[in-house]
Amino acid sequence: MPVFILVALAAVYVVCFTDWLKPRHIHIFHTVREVHARRRATDPERVVIFGLDPRDIRLTEVKVVPLAEFEKNPETLPVWHLVSDSKSAPVREFIYGQDIRGMHPAVAGGEPGILDTNLDYRIFIKAGHASGQHDFTIGGTPTQSTDDTNP
Repeated sequence: MPVFILVALAAVYVVCFTDWLKPRHIHIFHTVREVHARRRATDPERVVIFGLDPRDIRLTEVKVVPLAEFEKNPETLPVWHLVSDSKSAPVREFIYGQDIRGMHPAVAGGEPGILDTNLDYRIFIKAGHASGQHDFTIGGTPTQSTDDTNP
């Protein structure tokens, strides 16, 4: 009987006072930057940079889907999908379409699709038991603030 009480108290402690059994979340944020080619006289290319918190995590899956299609059909094909069979390199941030060391396309020979402007996308990230998702859009024209600090 005393062993049963001890086990029950330990179980209550683990459930109520630790995060061992709680799902772990990855906070994802993004920024869109314009990259100018040095040798070409073309319009700047927009790149999406994703940041992660906690930092330096080993990703096991990265998937980007068009949000409207995903809401209609959760089995919609992703525009970019990477998986890892073993340990990937720890990352803090990455660029859309980048080769992440230790990860490969989910479909052999798969290439990242081109992101359309003013279309909502959702990125799903997994790192072991931790996961996160984030919605993002690449705007058509950059907006500039016209407040007192940026006239």
